Amino acid sequence: MAESFLFSIVESLIAKLASRAFEEASQVLGVYDHLKEFKETLSLVKAVLLDADQKQEHNHELQEWLRQIKRVFYDAEDLLDEFECETLRKQVVKAHGTTKDKVAHFFSNSNPLVIRYRMAQQIKDVSKRLDKVAADRHKFDLQIIHVDRRVVHRREMTHSHVTDSDVIGREHEKGEIIQLLMEQNPNDDHKSLSVIPIVGMGGLGKTTLAKFVFNDKRIDECFPLKMWVCVSDDFDIKQLIIKIINSSNDLAPANAPPLQQNLNTLDLEQLQNQLRNKLAGQRFLLVLDDVWNEDRVKWVELRNLIQVGAAGSKILVTTRSQIIASMMGTVPSHILEGLSPEDSLSLFVKWAFKEEEEKKYPHLVNIGREIVKRCDILPALKLSYDLMPSYLRQCFALFSLYPKDYDFTNFEVTSLWGALGLLISPKKNRTLEDVGNQYIYELLSRSFLQDFADGGNVYAFKIHDLVHDLALLVAKDECLHINSHFQNIPENVRHLSFAKNDLLDNLFKTKSVAMRTILIPDGTTGVYSETLVNTCVSKFKYLRFLDLSDSTCETLPYSIAKLKHLRYFNISYNQNIKRLPNSICKLQHLQVLKFDGCTKLEALPIGLKKMISLRHLAITTRQFVLPDNEIANLSSLAILNLEMLPEWLTSLTNLKIFGISYCLELSSLPDNFHHLTALEILEIEGCPALCRKCQPRVGEYWPKISHIKRLEIEELEEE
Repeated sequence: MAESFLFSIVESLIAKLASRAFEEASQVLGVYDHLKEFKETLSLVKAVLLDADQKQEHNHELQEWLRQIKRVFYDAEDLLDEFECETLRKQVVKAHGTTKDKVAHFFSNSNPLVIRYRMAQQIKDVSKRLDKVAADRHKFDLQIIHVDRRVVHRREMTHSHVTDSDVIGREHEKGEIIQLLMEQNPNDDHKSLSVIPIVGMGGLGKTTLAKFVFNDKRIDECFPLKMWVCVSDDFDIKQLIIKIINSSNDLAPANAPPLQQNLNTLDLEQLQNQLRNKLAGQRFLLVLDDVWNEDRVKWVELRNLIQVGAAGSKILVTTRSQIIASMMGTVPSHILEGLSPEDSLSLFVKWAFKEEEEKKYPHLVNIGREIVKRCDILPALKLSYDLMPSYLRQCFALFSLYPKDYDFTNFEVTSLWGALGLLISPKKNRTLEDVGNQYIYELLSRSFLQDFADGGNVYAFKIHDLVHDLALLVAKDECLHINSHFQNIPENVRHLSFAKNDLLDNLFKTKSVAMRTILIPDGTTGVYSETLVNTCVSKFKYLRFLDLSDSTCETLPYSIAKLKHLRYFNISYNQNIKRLPNSICKLQHLQVLKFDGCTKLEALPIGLKKMISLRHLAITTRQFVLPDNEIANLSSLAILNLEMLPEWLTSLTNLKIFGISYCLELSSLPDNFHHLTALEILEIEGCPALCRKCQPRVGEYWPKISHIKRLEIEELEEE
């Protein structure tokens, strides 16, 4: 199943190779021509991947071909990542290296001549493997598809007709919706237009339920005019007006005058007049089926056009998105769940047997009962997954690393996605976290998330157990959640998590060297030995994400610098560690470093300024003063246990989030704190003297911080 990620992987590879920075660096290192040929082969493979993904389910030979492609792609990712590592190291040596460093750089494996030879050989090797596998694509009669159409939510046009006997298990829901449709509008407001959303994931039967309601005799009696419009992805106002007018004509009485004009020839003003004439004074029901539009302006424009009907007119909307339902609905959404086991069996029997034939084969009915029990809602979920764009699929699959009923936050999820390179490069004035939050909202709109709480900067959510089952299903070749001492770790697994810390010993047994993720979800506690950390460093050189929070190890090995692909490292709330090796500052790819809650940490490692990719830093240290000019590119900084904030802090022009916690002696902000114009969030707690000076409107420092969008200043008890 993990082969369904391939399109997004190859798009990422091609985009990286096509970037200006990569082209310039490849020319400097003398490998430009090799990479150009490699990119051309990648493009050939990409062209047939979407068709291969659609055809692979029942073709084992094609599945194996895709697995081979995937292995080459991942090796190519590691190779290009190595290329970036060398480029970053070169930048650091040039900007911060001493003469001694530069001489050592020349005589080391980082010498440009050595790199050029090594990189050229590696590129040739990967290119040969890709050429060999790519040559087999002709065996499968694959069609060229350049664009992932799953990004667009297009579906076949629906109609309003349904046979009641074909609908099973929706009588209760039908009754509830009909009751809502026949109720008086709120506050007896004849001008208001009630909008009732039906929400649920694809394949659950939202459209069927809407048809069931639409064709009920009570609805015929209540609404003289009924209209059905399939919206899908195209929320073009002009086309929607035409569809509504056509639907009103299709369902008009037989003696109604025929439509004289081709509506497509009319301009928008003429169409609006026709629509108003059709609806004016009529009590109508309009069904808008399969809505994907999240643009409130477009919705309000349409609503205002049709708000000319008689009192009691209603709109029934079907959508997969809770966001759309909240935007359009005037009453709470009707959340459509799966069928009961009894109704699911009835549906199975209806389509598996001819009428009454099931009585002849009770043993087959029993088999059907087991099939239904095992399927549950997964077929509908799988349909929604299949319609998911490729860039979201890999992000979704990583939910399988966490236990069921886990409380997710956006920071931990987007940190993981970002560390693994799954987020597209942010546009101007946006961060990777903004892109990650956008992905979260898209998963929410597709009904994959629940219990969603938007706290402004922090989102919290869960996923349903069955959604978790789907994540396990699609990620089974790549991700593994270890919950037993006897669990084997297959060689192709790249992402590992552990239910308990004492299960980490399983790492000693694995032969896999391609590991990219090791994490222990919040809520698990235990002991990590130095031996375990050494194992991670020595065996898994391609790690991107390493979470060792709540560990008890007293030291980190100097060799941690070998994890040069690492983007995220968390050793927070370790109560034993006193020092971090200075070699950690050689991790130039590192984006997130967390050692908050390390209450015995005596000092920061020397050389933080060399970590030129670092964006998020959370620290607790007994070193009461931060060294000058060590940190430059941060967008998020959380500081604990300081006595004084340095003046150079105000030079962090990219800083968007700043948190200060439990700095008991800290009583002042830098003079030019107001120069942090990018700062959007300031959080201060456990700093009584500083909190007093930052109180809204009355504090001494209020003028320095009043421009910040979101302030979370701990309230002080009255003295």
